[in-house]
Amino acid sequence: MTQDEIDKLRVINQTIDQVVTIRTAAELLNLSERQVIRLKGGVLEHGPAFLIHKNRGRKAEHAVTDELRKQIVSLKESKYPSANFVHFQELLEEHEKIRVSYATVYRVLTQTGMKSPKKHRKSKGHHRRKRKSQRGMLVQIDASPYAWIPGQAPFDLHGAIDDATGTVVGLHFTENECLTGYFHVLEQILTDHGRPVHLYCDRHTIFFSPTSEKLTTEEQLQGVFTPLTQFGRAMDELGIQMIKARSPQAKGRIERLWGTLQNRLPVLFELNGITTIEQANAFVPTLLPHFNEKFAVTPEEDVSAFRELDPKLNLSTVLCLKETRTLIDGCAFSYKGRYYQLAVKNQPIHPLPKMKVTVLDHNLNGIRCQYKDQVYETILLDERPKKKKVCKVQQQQRSSGSSPGANHPWRNAWKNPSPWYGFERDAETLAMLDELFSSTRAWV
Repeated sequence: MTQDEIDKLRVINQTIDQVVTIRTAAELLNLSERQVIRLKGGVLEHGPAFLIHKNRGRKAEHAVTDELRKQIVSLKESKYPSANFVHFQELLEEHEKIRVSYATVYRVLTQTGMKSPKKHRKSKGHHRRKRKSQRGMLVQIDASPYAWIPGQAPFDLHGAIDDATGTVVGLHFTENECLTGYFHVLEQILTDHGRPVHLYCDRHTIFFSPTSEKLTTEEQLQGVFTPLTQFGRAMDELGIQMIKARSPQAKGRIERLWGTLQNRLPVLFELNGITTIEQANAFVPTLLPHFNEKFAVTPEEDVSAFRELDPKLNLSTVLCLKETRTLIDGCAFSYKGRYYQLAVKNQPIHPLPKMKVTVLDHNLNGIRCQYKDQVYETILLDERPKKKKVCKVQQQQRSSGSSPGANHPWRNAWKNPSPWYGFERDAETLAMLDELFSSTRAWV
């Protein structure tokens, strides 16, 4: 008998000996008076063994069999060694068709001395910010470096999560945290959901200029502002307001998401034979629907705050690097130490005057050029285009002995009898003029 059963027997014997009343015994054992009467009668009839549970020493009808217990332990040690207990229970049901509760998995594994890779620490008390009421009102965005593929060097996962529902709205892997990775995540958000109202991010220089923290209130009132980063410029064009988080705890939802993905993705990558970043990026979209179905919650309001994109908007002209250049000879411009020429369907266009254009540097579409609303393709040149020489028409120079012909208008004009500077051209005047011009030609 256990100590509790011995204490219970002592109180029941006192009721049999009429030392205590039934009511007092019920208060001491924290039982009802009816139960005390039942126990008293059982002890009088069957003895102290009546207080021992009847299933003691017997195996429960629905207990886990020894074969199933060994199978669970074997799968955990051989096939799913890095999965935490919760994820392991899901993998058993999904891949092995073994339907057991988490409590069963936990009991079987802990009895063999195993511990979960993700053991929950004692939570610290802090004020948790309430979720937004509508999806799309606030989207948290961040990146996490981790050894996502077992046995390989760490690389970064860029992601975004909706604050109201906990829905993962975008994931993309790159070698390092970079603007390209965030542009890929943003393109997923805009394509699949629409434009969010606010974007919640940290103080990384990808999002905000490092000099933005140095402006005083007086400078801001005087209209002094820091230039936008490439990401900030894209958000300004899309009409999305950015909010700066002052600590990791402020964007706790996406920080907790990294913990969940760091426990699950390496296991899934190993099971599916994924060994490269390209394969990981192709696999993630197939994972998101199942992941969101399991972890997402219902928002307070069903109306979505995501805004539709303009159908005429070309995202490749927004989610890219933009810099201003001036055209040189041959409709060319320099960019990153190389020369490019404007083209349409890989054919150079007609020369344009020197003007300022916007260079569009997209990781998939390459280098393009935009002037007003027109987007041009470019052709990479081997060298700077040479300036074309303009041939000037050389005027014929008169030789020293040449003179106008006899019928030249310049010679015949003097013989016109019409008034010339207020006097008539008579024969004597014409003779004088001929003599004067003859002497002039001789001098020349």
